[in-house]
Formats: sequence, structure tokens, C-alpha cells
Amino acid sequence: MLDEIQEDLKANFQKAFDALSRELARVRSGRANINLLDNIRVPYYGQPTPLSQMAALQVPEPRMITIKPWESNLLKDIERAILQSDLGLTPSNDGTLIRLHIPPLTEDRRRDLVKQVKAHGEDAKISIRNSRRDANSTLKDLEKDSDITEDDLQRGLKVVQEMTDEAVARVDTIIAKKETELMEV
Repeated sequence: MLDEIQEDLKANFQKAFDALSRELARVRSGRANINLLDNIRVPYYGQPTPLSQMAALQVPEPRMITIKPWESNLLKDIERAILQSDLGLTPSNDGTLIRLHIPPLTEDRRRDLVKQVKAHGEDAKISIRNSRRDANSTLKDLEKDSDITEDDLQRGLKVVQEMTDEAVARVDTIIAKKETELMEV
């Protein structure tokens, strides 16, 4: 019974880590990274389609992304989708491929991004704490229904707290690493 609760808790923590990783991958760090384009959808035969499914994305230089669509008639649609996105990047279309130049970040923009990163980290911690609360209430319900002893309850609560502390520390480490990356000039 306690093992099941621990496994559920691990799975929930992993979901929080995965969500945090996805969010942090979208934060622009001044370096070219094709993950920046993950949220861009381009109309393709009436359906919003991810950019990665209709073009080859490459990073030929540290501050440039190239987009080579598999169909040249998509260039204008891709360009429009990038301009409408919240990335703040201006595409350069040469007729066969699109170049995205990633400008260096200003100090103010870096600070704003650090705030964004911290907010994502706090969201992950909230998710972790909610999982802890659910596990603790499940343990208390089991003890109330006499399915586990009071000693098992205390041991379970202690294990849940230790797992939570480790998960929060891992989030702090991930956030600190991303902050360092953002503040690098």
C-alpha cells in the first residue's frame, strides 16, 4: 500500500519535472535553439500544423536558426506564423529558406526572463506540494480506515516529506542552472 503511494508520488513528481523542462526549453536564452519554435503552428491544408512537421529546422550558427520547408509555397505562411508568435523574432526569407537571427539579450530582458524562469519553477514546486498533500491525505485516510497502523502512517508521512524535499531541491537546481545560462553574456 505504501509502495503504491510512493510510486504514484514519483510519477507525479516526474510529470512536474517534465512540464518544467518543456517550459524552460521555450525560454529564449540568447542562443539559437530549435525548441523555441515548438509552439509555432502553421496553417497547412486548413489544419494548424507544428513547424517541425513541415520543415527542416537547423542551427548553423550559435545565433541563427534556418527553416527549410519541404514545400516552397509554405514560406509565406511560415513567415507569417513566426511574426505572429510572441518570440519577437523577425524572419528573413530568401525564397528557399527562412533565417531567424537571434539577437543578444539586453540586461533588462535577461532579468525579465529570470523572473519568468522563477515563476515556472514556483509552478513546479506547487505541483509537487499538491502531490505531497494528496499522498498525505491518502495515508491519513488509510490509517483512519484501519488499513495501516499509526506507525506506518508516521513512517509514510516521513518518506513522503523526504521525497518532496528531494524533488523541490531538484527543481531549485534546474532553475539555478537556467538562471546562470540566462545571465551569461
